[in-house]
Amino acid sequence: MPLAGELTTSLIGRAAARFGLPVSGVLRLWTRRGTPARKDGGGVRGDAELVLNAAGRDVLAGLCAVEPAVLACALPALAVDDPRISSGREAHRAQARWRTAGTVAGDAAFACRPCTARRTGEAVRAVRYLPRWQRVCPRHGR
Repeated sequence: MPLAGELTTSLIGRAAARFGLPVSGVLRLWTRRGTPARKDGGGVRGDAELVLNAAGRDVLAGLCAVEPAVLACALPALAVDDPRISSGREAHRAQARWRTAGTVAGDAAFACRPCTARRTGEAVRAVRYLPRWQRVCPRHGR
């Protein structure tokens, strides 16, 4: 189940962990355009985000076993339409385009792990779109 304001990449990572799969194996469900944002020294940044076309959103809904409307309410990136992947000859294929969270729906930060575990039943990392003044969990001070 997605968290309110969660990054699409975060939800995909949590779904992969639930199935015991590597994230790279689950990302193969989409034809990806571009490359994820990288940290200095290597590794993918925590605010790397995927914008999906309509077919890609359907694949994500099937992977998470929730209605597309539920995902649309929870994931801000699903409201973003990228003409490069949503039109043309291959628009019927599940496609995704790498972006940074700041260019999609605003600043992102890691969610509080205890709150994420309480809401999802999994003790894994999640990343959410959060304004700077809401980045400290009032319950846990993290």
